[in-house]
Amino acid sequence: MNTGAIFKAYDIRGTYPDQLDERLLRAIGSAFATFVQSERIVVARDMRPSGVTLTAAFAEGARAVGVEVTDLGLASTDFLYFAAGYEDVPGAMFTASHNPAQYNGIKLCLAGAKPVGSDTGLVEIEALTHRFYEQPATGPLAAMSEKSLLPEWVRHVHSFVDTGNLRPLKVVADTANGMGGLIAPLVFDGLGCDVEILYPELDGTFPNHPADPIQPENLRDLQRRVLETGADIGLAFDGDADRVFLIDEKAQPISGSVTTAMVAAAMLRRHPGATILHNLICSRVVTEVIAEGGGTAVRTRVGHSYIKQVMAETGAIFGGEHSGHYYYRDNYRADSGIITALVILELLSLSGGTMSEFAAPFERYASSGEINTEVASPAASVDGVAELLRARGETVDRLDGLTAQYDTWWFNLRPSNTEPLLRLNVEASSKEELAQRIEEVRELIATAKGK
Repeated sequence: MNTGAIFKAYDIRGTYPDQLDERLLRAIGSAFATFVQSERIVVARDMRPSGVTLTAAFAEGARAVGVEVTDLGLASTDFLYFAAGYEDVPGAMFTASHNPAQYNGIKLCLAGAKPVGSDTGLVEIEALTHRFYEQPATGPLAAMSEKSLLPEWVRHVHSFVDTGNLRPLKVVADTANGMGGLIAPLVFDGLGCDVEILYPELDGTFPNHPADPIQPENLRDLQRRVLETGADIGLAFDGDADRVFLIDEKAQPISGSVTTAMVAAAMLRRHPGATILHNLICSRVVTEVIAEGGGTAVRTRVGHSYIKQVMAETGAIFGGEHSGHYYYRDNYRADSGIITALVILELLSLSGGTMSEFAAPFERYASSGEINTEVASPAASVDGVAELLRARGETVDRLDGLTAQYDTWWFNLRPSNTEPLLRLNVEASSKEELAQRIEEVRELIATAKGK
């Protein structure tokens, strides 16, 4: 058994059944239940076909070491985090997020939705998994029950806005056959918005397009429908619906960084002087907006387990990632796509204008988005580029991969935590400079590879 390929920096993820199968999931269930030392855990799953038996195997492994399991059924990841906070018990969400249909995985959390990552328990859980894989737990099975917390979840989501502020906006939401198809109708019901859901059927084979809204090609159906219907805004959710991306009324995408800046500004109006987190690939507009609002900006590594940990340490009210994850202190410090969608709808309603008009003051820089390249050794490529920059006398920031800052532009290069990819983000003062700087960094990567 090789677990090195599936235990990532902040979750467990792999292909079914060659990397993840029921025997392994039973061992992981025993390992997680042993590690958390709780009387009960909650589990939930997305719509992937393999999730049914994998969740059952994990639950059996947990029950075999004497831990009761409550099955929440089909759910979004942010709903599972809410349940772990609301019930104050550890949780396991079975999902591979935006990955293709052959993938599945587990996002784990402790009681109160506290994160589990490589620095906060995944290494220990992996070691215990090996033990239980070779010697499965044989004790009597603890109790298994089912529970629905969806009404409580909807009330919780609504608590982040004043629903009376919402205008009767025309909204198109592309849930990409993912869990947004379950969650979004429940949350939007009765709010007075005209909401059309694209691909609401829960189908883990993703028959229409991949549930990965960070890729521009996966936004085309939403963009077309926004224009066809004259919608005020489009919402694109990923497979497990913990991320959301925005489309304005002209069908133009709004980046995760700009969304972070918009929400941060609103949070600082409600909580003057608050701390706001942003990961290191967010646009400079985020730190500018936080400073303009009188807040304190704290920069973090990429990844939900890191951000949640820093949020707990700093008491930050909100945090955002360029990849579409948005974290709220009052959501047990967890990320939520649907809460963010509702917050943006309230802000748009109060603005009295269009989405493009509301976003315009935050659109200050040209960004490449995430450029992914397959390389033999992503980590070695990052080290090679860092070596070249140091040889030129430049300062290199190694908080996460490498970041190099210049007067009018910056770039970050890091290995993916979930795939064999090199991830590049570049931001510059203009589209013309951006194109030039992307080529410069690509030449650096090619030079480092050839050394």
